[in-house]
Amino acid sequence: MNLNYNDEQNMLREQIQKFCESDYDFYKREEVIKSDKDFDNNVWKLFAEQGWLSMPFSEESGGLGFGPIELSILFEEFGKALVIEPYLASIVLSGTLLDKSPYNQKSELIENINSGNLHISLGYAEVDKGYDYLSPTTNLDSNYVLNGTKTLVLNGANAEKLLVTCVQDEVFKIVILDQNIEGVSVNSFSTVDGQSCSEISFENVKLDESTVVASGDEAINLINETINLAVLCICAEAVGLMQSCYLKTLEYTKGREQFGQPISNFQVLQHRMVDMYIESELAKSLLIKAMLEVNNQSDEMYKHVSALKSYIGKYGKLSAKEAVQLHGGMGVSEEMMIGHYLKKMISIDALFGNADYHLKKFAS
Repeated sequence: MNLNYNDEQNMLREQIQKFCESDYDFYKREEVIKSDKDFDNNVWKLFAEQGWLSMPFSEESGGLGFGPIELSILFEEFGKALVIEPYLASIVLSGTLLDKSPYNQKSELIENINSGNLHISLGYAEVDKGYDYLSPTTNLDSNYVLNGTKTLVLNGANAEKLLVTCVQDEVFKIVILDQNIEGVSVNSFSTVDGQSCSEISFENVKLDESTVVASGDEAINLINETINLAVLCICAEAVGLMQSCYLKTLEYTKGREQFGQPISNFQVLQHRMVDMYIESELAKSLLIKAMLEVNNQSDEMYKHVSALKSYIGKYGKLSAKEAVQLHGGMGVSEEMMIGHYLKKMISIDALFGNADYHLKKFAS
């Protein structure tokens, strides 16, 4: 099996690396987090110009036809720079679901997503449902009136349209609607890693049959595949985080002196950094296996993604905690990336199922 990236994939990695190094440093990220919009519109337009927004969409929809491998490359580099832009929400969760759906008005929507002019968010999670996304209490009655509440809607405040999971006469469905129509209320908040989330309520929202994106088994398969791809992407992001935690800690310990020598000379610290290196390499190996399984749409793809997510949830956080401790008090300061890596890793563990959840899913 050839595990090497091809020339096009290597060029994509280099392109993203150059952007992160020149246009998205730590101070730029802090500026974006503190802004009212939670993302930079100019950066988003740059993503569109580079073709990154159209990467996962089929060529029939005006996309580049790239798959899980290219998305993993992109998210791994985004993880190293802690890119805050809503790529996961608008492109991976909403865009790819629309692209694979039978919805007859999807072409125009995807075209606007590709150009950076449209944000769509997916409402799939509900309070007291845990990680069960296929049993929503949000209800669409026989007259197509929607009632219910969705929580943890990523980038919900900036989305012009919403994809919402619901049930109609005990049939699982996905509908699409404008965020600003009567009966929709949005309560937005920031997560520990600086992202924007929303709780969105629907009170007697009047829809019609044309708003149904998918129904029944087709809708269930769409949600399962979309969330599985999203889990793969955030795990790739975590792999980038783990690599950066190790390299930045190694660099810091070589420059930090104690008792007349760099603290990297102390054997007990060397052991801890070796553990960090091994954990990041094992995570990278699991990522490669999982992304190949998803790329090939194998019967085992859900199992391999769960194995990766479970490992990331446990050892990703451990690696970030080690990095913070080895940096001492500076590790928890707002002025250093290390503390922000830990916050991001905590968020990644909780999103779409924590380590214990995916371990049980893998074993089942």
